[in-house]
Amino acid sequence: MCHGLDSLPATCLERAKELKALFRSLCQKTDLSITGQCKNSDKERFNLEEPLKWKESFDKLLRSQNGLCLFRAFLVSEFSEENIAFYLACEDYKCSKPSKMAAKAKKIFDEFIGSDAPREVNLDHITKAITAANTENPTASCFDLARAKIYTLMEKDCYPRFLKSSTYLELSRKAKTG
Repeated sequence: MCHGLDSLPATCLERAKELKALFRSLCQKTDLSITGQCKNSDKERFNLEEPLKWKESFDKLLRSQNGLCLFRAFLVSEFSEENIAFYLACEDYKCSKPSKMAAKAKKIFDEFIGSDAPREVNLDHITKAITAANTENPTASCFDLARAKIYTLMEKDCYPRFLKSSTYLELSRKAKTG
């Protein structure tokens, strides 16, 4: 049975208020300027049409700095932020220098995959075993299987819920009306 907001710890309520404020500010601002990595400029502009592109594909959402930020905040609100954190850690790992791969692989495995991982992602036993074996002799692709499984999980489960969230619906409604 639901006992209402009073049964939640104060930290959860504070975090929910922070997320609500973030979502509200994104909905109200039509021209957010953030530092981004763009091919043609040093600034990536948020415009109201951007959220409409996020609905086209999960990849487009992840490639957008604003979309990724909002999706991550959504996952925090759903208590599944570890999925995007793991995915991004794997993406960062693939760009690592070979001399740092062993340490990074151990850190990622311990944080997200190991049996006592504080931010354990939802992977089947076989994928965990394969990934554990891969991290014994780390290469740039040692997390590929686990990363692909988490990507698929987010694409098939979290992403559709994000597109149905009140925050996304409000942003897309504002984009359509201008």
